Amino acid sequence: MRIVDHEPGWVGLAAEVCREIAGVCGELVVDVQHVGSTAVAGLPAKPILDIAAAVWSVEAMAMLIDRLEPLNYIYRGDGGGEGGHLFVRESEPEVRTVHLHVVDRDDAQWANYLLFRDLLRGDAEIREQYAGLKTRLAATFANDRRSYTSANHEFIRRLLETHDPDLNRSTRT
Repeated sequence: MRIVDHEPGWVGLAAEVCREIAGVCGELVVDVQHVGSTAVAGLPAKPILDIAAAVWSVEAMAMLIDRLEPLNYIYRGDGGGEGGHLFVRESEPEVRTVHLHVVDRDDAQWANYLLFRDLLRGDAEIREQYAGLKTRLAATFANDRRSYTSANHEFIRRLLETHDPDLNRSTRT
């Protein structure tokens, strides 16, 4: 697990990736957004762009898989309430550059992705707490991505519940 300082270039790269995804997915997607730590200026992150796409219906997943394959996205399956449908893009085997999370537009996860990103962008104290947590977890779980992600779970869940306790929220972003 590698956490690096924020790269200002991530914003432009992510905008390009979002346009590319929206372009090939067309009418199947409602919106495509840069989310996660790479979307937050000043926040250390894994050097992997997190992109979330809201779709009209996950029933169109077979068509999405077909449309994203030429862009070198590998479908990793449905995580359900743990992040939605996951596609990855790799620069070489096992070196991921993009995580694309696809969820139904009405799924609370869509709102979670946007709310979490916006909370981090808008609150320096939250951003600092999260940066410290990420750094500690990366050191603790250097070779265990699943445990790293799981350990983030509680912080994200608490933050989302604090800012919108009425929503039924999944906590993977």
